[in-house]
Amino acid sequence: MAAAPLAARALRQPLTAMIPLLRFLDRVSGSSGAVAAWLVVPLIAASCYEVFSRYVLNEPTLWAFEIGYMVMGTHFLIGMAYTLRENEHVRVDLLYGHVSQRVRALIDAFTYVVLVLPLCLWLSASLWEKALKAYETQERSGMSAFNPPIWPYRAVFFAAFTLLALQAAAQLIRCGLTLAGKQLPGEKQ
Repeated sequence: MAAAPLAARALRQPLTAMIPLLRFLDRVSGSSGAVAAWLVVPLIAASCYEVFSRYVLNEPTLWAFEIGYMVMGTHFLIGMAYTLRENEHVRVDLLYGHVSQRVRALIDAFTYVVLVLPLCLWLSASLWEKALKAYETQERSGMSAFNPPIWPYRAVFFAAFTLLALQAAAQLIRCGLTLAGKQLPGEKQ
């Protein structure tokens, strides 16, 4: 029985030193969430202008469709890290809601280490290569007469999964703190 408190104490010391890193990563995710939220404004403006131009002026734009899917995709992708920070991703709650905080932390830590972090790191590396290749070849979207370069959108994919990996690392630290019996000030149980 004495081994569990001893292990928790041994784990608590290095994890406590990571609290500033945890706070920094949370701020990065919060800032990216704010950027994602504000992207709705140009999305709405572009959509409204397209409707006005198409139905009032009878001259549809060449750019509204592509700007719309790129901004909406950016909104969704960049918001992933913020959503993880806020624990708002969908999860199957059959057992999770009925177990202790420590068991939840174990389940979450396992998920981050085995699934989320490897997947995000693999995707980030692959998406960086795709963005770089699109930039080097000046690849275009090919979806409309507007035909913008696609590398900025591909760079958003890379940035989004990198931000998600960073927030998953922050959540892993948070799991470690929970397992060590330490609660951050201002955090809900």
